[in-house]
Amino acid sequence: MTVLRGKRRVWTDLWQAVLALFLAGIFLLPVYWMVTTALKTTIDTFAVPPVLIFQPTFEHFLAVYTEGPVLKSLLNSLVIAATSTALAVIIGAPAAYVLARFNFRGKADLWFWIISNRFISPIVVALPFFLIARDLRLLDRHPALILVYLTFGVPLVVWLCVDQFRAIPREVDEAARVDGANLGQVFLRINLPLAMPGIAVAAILAFITSWNELMFALVLTSTEARTAPVEAANFMTGFGIRWGPMMATGTLIVLPVLLFALLVSRSLVRGLTMGAVK
Repeated sequence: MTVLRGKRRVWTDLWQAVLALFLAGIFLLPVYWMVTTALKTTIDTFAVPPVLIFQPTFEHFLAVYTEGPVLKSLLNSLVIAATSTALAVIIGAPAAYVLARFNFRGKADLWFWIISNRFISPIVVALPFFLIARDLRLLDRHPALILVYLTFGVPLVVWLCVDQFRAIPREVDEAARVDGANLGQVFLRINLPLAMPGIAVAAILAFITSWNELMFALVLTSTEARTAPVEAANFMTGFGIRWGPMMATGTLIVLPVLLFALLVSRSLVRGLTMGAVK
C-alpha cells in the first residue's frame, strides 16, 4: 500500500510539473516573442516561416536611444509611478489600519466606497478627468497622472493591507498602550513593521499598475509628461508599424519590472500568503 501511494505521489508530482511548465510556456511566449523581435533585423522579423535561429542585432535599441523621447518617457514613468506609489502607501496604510482596528459610524459605507473604485471602468472616467485636468491647467504635467493614479492606487493598498492589520492580534496594541504608547506610536512602531510584507506587496502592485498604465497617460499627456507605454504606442502610425523599435521599447519597459519582481519574489509570496493560515 505504501509503495502504491508513493507511485501515485510521483505521478501526481510529475503531472503538476508538466502542467506548470506548460502554463509557464504560455505566459512567457509573448515576452519571448517581444524580446526576439527587438533583437531581429527587419528582414528576419517578417520572414516566413518565422526565423528561430538568428544573429542578434541591437540596431532597434540604438534607434530608440538616438531618437531621445523614449528615454525621457522612461524617466517620466519612473517619476510618476514612484511618486504615486509612495503617496498611495502613505495614505492607504493608515486608512487600512483604521478600518481594521476601529468601529465607527459609516465604516461599512466607507469600505464599500473605497472598494467600489476598483469596479469602475477607466474609460468611463477618462473624459471627466481630462476636463478637470484642463480646467486646473494640469494637462501634460506629472501631477495630473499622479493624482489620477492615486484614485486606483489608494483603494488597492487599502484592500490588500486591511487583512494584514486584521491578522495582527489586538493584544499587541493593548500591550503597547499599557506601556504608554499613543495611537500613532502603536501604528508606526508596532503594526506597521508587522504588516510590512503586505504593504510591500501593495506597493509593488500599485507601482506595476502605474508603470504599465496607458489610457490615462494617452489622454492626459502629449509631449512633456508622456510615459513609456504611450511612447511605445507611438510607433504605430498611419504609414505602418515600426515593429523593431516598438518591441525594443516594450523590452525596456518590461525589463525593470521583471528584475524588480525577481528581487522581491520572496517578499511578494510571503505578503500574499500572510494570514492565510491561522
